[in-house]
Amino acid sequence: MRRLRRTYGAGIGHLLAVLGCLALAAGAVAIVAGDPVWPVMLAWFLAAVLLHDLVLFPLYAAGDRLLTAATRRPRVPVVNHVRVPLLGAGLTFLLFLPGIVGQGEPALRAASGLDTGPVAGRWLLLVAAMAAVSALVYLVRVLAARRRSPDREQQVVHGEGEHRLAGEPEPGPPPR
Repeated sequence: MRRLRRTYGAGIGHLLAVLGCLALAAGAVAIVAGDPVWPVMLAWFLAAVLLHDLVLFPLYAAGDRLLTAATRRPRVPVVNHVRVPLLGAGLTFLLFLPGIVGQGEPALRAASGLDTGPVAGRWLLLVAAMAAVSALVYLVRVLAARRRSPDREQQVVHGEGEHRLAGEPEPGPPPR
């Protein structure tokens, strides 16, 4: 195992996960290779990679840096309470994009008998729900942090052979 970690750089679990991903990708390529429109799929895939790497990633990385710089070491960090709903909104937007912009009406109607009219409104409700749940979790965390007294926070004082919380009294002689 040590030789594998030294040579490969990670453990066996990581190696198995990478091999599983490669097998999944090979299966997807085998399925797509038989389709006559594979060059179009490849072009869309490459365009998505370039759009993400050259446009979207710098934008959300800059936004994340601004957010972390704006919140300087608060008791309860707000960063993840903004990141998670934004990530959920972005991923669901990509997933439901054809319905949100009104495309794919014939396919949706054939599959379900429904039209794409309410999809955008429902997506907005989903995004609002994700933001509300995140805000509620943040509020609960802030209230819980305020309840704790400042002298009993998880600050540990280390002396010679002793471990105690910051608000605890110094140990003295045992009672008689």
